[in-house]
Amino acid sequence: MAKVKSQYSCQECGYVSPKWMGKCPSCLKWNTMVEEVTSPNPNVQSLQLSHSSIPQLIVDIKVEDEPRINTNIGELNRVLGGGIVPGSLILVGGDPGIGKSTLLLQSSQSIANQGYKVLYVSGEESVKQIKRRAERLSINSEHLYILTENQLNHIEKQIQQVNPQVAIIDSIQTMYNSEISSGPGSVAQVRECTARLMRIAKSSGIAIIIVGHVTKQGELAGPRLLEHMVDTVLYFEGERHHTYRILRSVKNRFGSTNEIGIFEMKEVGLVEVSNPSELFLSQRPIGVAGSSVVASMEGTRPVLVEIQALLSPTSFVTPRRMATGLDQQRVALIMAVLEKRLGMFLQNQDAYVNVAGGVKLAETGIDLSIAVSIASSFRDKATGPFDVFIGEIGLTGEVRGISRVEQRVLEAKKLGFKRVIIPEKNLKGWNIPNGIKVIGVQTVADALDIAFGG
Repeated sequence: MAKVKSQYSCQECGYVSPKWMGKCPSCLKWNTMVEEVTSPNPNVQSLQLSHSSIPQLIVDIKVEDEPRINTNIGELNRVLGGGIVPGSLILVGGDPGIGKSTLLLQSSQSIANQGYKVLYVSGEESVKQIKRRAERLSINSEHLYILTENQLNHIEKQIQQVNPQVAIIDSIQTMYNSEISSGPGSVAQVRECTARLMRIAKSSGIAIIIVGHVTKQGELAGPRLLEHMVDTVLYFEGERHHTYRILRSVKNRFGSTNEIGIFEMKEVGLVEVSNPSELFLSQRPIGVAGSSVVASMEGTRPVLVEIQALLSPTSFVTPRRMATGLDQQRVALIMAVLEKRLGMFLQNQDAYVNVAGGVKLAETGIDLSIAVSIASSFRDKATGPFDVFIGEIGLTGEVRGISRVEQRVLEAKKLGFKRVIIPEKNLKGWNIPNGIKVIGVQTVADALDIAFGG
């Protein structure tokens, strides 16, 4: 009989140690090491995809475009790259109560209405609880199967019997494999259950969507290996005090990783937002200092959002620098450029910068709008109500070029803006549309002169 051994695994990052430690040396988190019983001959069946794989010349491999499964939810299709690929493994993460189960239940209804079989497996809710939520969302389909189970062996048998085109596992932290002695949610269980689901998806061609819990830092709970094993990783995010939700792709083997889908949470469930720019600018104040509009690219979609800044004299030795929806270090860098290159004395000012609506922006093309908002609040002068500012700022105060300028300008024109201030480098190589004025600038000083001087 094989000797049973024990090891300690970090529940945050998956680091393995032969003895217990209070602090994980990998992720530096405290009290995350949990004992797991292992066998010297682990079961590698779950990682085995095929028994007859042989090397093939790449020139001899024939590739055919498989038809994707249309979810009939445009925003979800956009993030997935056009629909669900058969045989793919998709991981969806998000804060508790953000709407992950609602989104997947609604997409299950849309897929089932097309004649596809969908199996929804829940390890957290009973069948009656799911039925009540389905009635509230007006979900009722003859091709949608509900299963309440967290034992993976039984789930695999039901998948073989039902033979669905799409299977949803909610959530992976509640599933357990009886061959693993660790409890549900442990690193070993999450890793082995995901590997087994991956084998099922690849061998049978069934698209499997698994729901993953997130940590307090907003990252997927469990080892990072989990994200490497799946084909697509989606994050469902949003503020609890706002009704909209953003579905963001951070990994996608079948599409772009920069796409976002925007939904609004209503009593009937999640509703698609076809024009997010109009939503984010619906409550924008006119003629108020510290506000500017930027056209940010989220994948292939331009989104117009408002950036707000508030500067006030500080009562502390070190002024406060706070940013919501933006990289705080990037905001500090832009403020340093304004101090050094334009002579703005900001060392005695607390600075608060916010993206209105709660959306998060990461691209550098929003730098110029941040600088204009900060300068507007510092000078107490409002920018033009129909101006849009786009551009990246360098440390010498220059405004650097951006990508997809034509799509950004067209989106600004569609929403009624009259002027767009962009880097001078981006003036060439495309046709400026009629009805909107496009101004090129070389430095931040030039942009501020235009913003406040006419």
